[in-house]
Amino acid sequence: MQIRAGKIIKRTLLVIAGIIAALVIFYWDLVSYGVRQGYGQLNIVWNARPVEEFMADPSFPDSLKGRLKLIDEVRKYAIDSLGLKDTKNYKTLYDQKGKEIMWVVLAAEPFRLQPKEWKFPVIGSVPYKGFFNQQRAFDLKKELETEGYDVVVRNPGGWSTLGWFTDPILSKMLNRSEGDLANLIIHEMSHATIFVKDSIDFNENLATFIGDRGAEKFLIYKYGRESKEYITYMDEDKDYLKYVDHMLRGATLLDSLYKTFGDQESIAIKKQRKEDTIRSIINSLDTLSLALTQHPSQRFKEKLPNNAYFMNFRQYQSKQNIFGEEWNARFQGNLRAYIHYLSEKYPFL
Repeated sequence: MQIRAGKIIKRTLLVIAGIIAALVIFYWDLVSYGVRQGYGQLNIVWNARPVEEFMADPSFPDSLKGRLKLIDEVRKYAIDSLGLKDTKNYKTLYDQKGKEIMWVVLAAEPFRLQPKEWKFPVIGSVPYKGFFNQQRAFDLKKELETEGYDVVVRNPGGWSTLGWFTDPILSKMLNRSEGDLANLIIHEMSHATIFVKDSIDFNENLATFIGDRGAEKFLIYKYGRESKEYITYMDEDKDYLKYVDHMLRGATLLDSLYKTFGDQESIAIKKQRKEDTIRSIINSLDTLSLALTQHPSQRFKEKLPNNAYFMNFRQYQSKQNIFGEEWNARFQGNLRAYIHYLSEKYPFL
């Protein structure tokens, strides 16, 4: 009986090993991507140093020490006053040495604001793909463009591993203004508190809303409504919201344009009509009354944005009014109560 049981166990283990091997072969691209991403993230986590070391280092600039102290204050405020989850993040610092360390690829169909999506375990479908290797990101960009997609590659100011790793402060974060830095930290902490599978538009819009309003409340708490820090942040926020609204209107205009395209229309004509519409959207940027920029269209003087650019605004900004109305109507501006309600309504993953 023992010999027979041993054979059964051996056969079972061989079957399991065979299944695992088959899955690895079948999902090789996903497995290899996951391994590379895990290595890239662990490399950053491993080489990050405790904030206390930088604070105690006499050669580390006092201005940057001030930013590290600010991050700690923002983090504590987000936990104690907003009710965001304490994941022990942002207690270490990774020195980027002035270089970018992550590239995110976004792609959209050429005549529809429909994203290219990648499927991952646990988090589900995601309309972007991140890399810790620049060449791999641009190789994917080239591949997608060959397939006809509009593609954008951007460098994120930060990212959240949703509590799976201990996210460090990145040294380039320290170049941001007080309000922008607070916004970024609260945005990323929101992801580790509320994250719904297969709902990136919801997740990013919500984190943007909590980051915007959380940073505003933090600046009032720390500096007061009459402070330079708060006023600067609100001026920047007003300008950015005008810019966002313009781009969202542009996205709606492009949607309307693409719906008029017929099968008989040539690709060349479709591309020209698309380019003319995007150029009109960009040129009309200069009609906005912005406090901090006079000619915002100049940022696109070398190259017009594409569908992926407009789609990205929808992913991060299109639901801000929905969240704002619910927050004010049901919670009278109590952000902590609203975050608690949402975390109860949408269990983490």
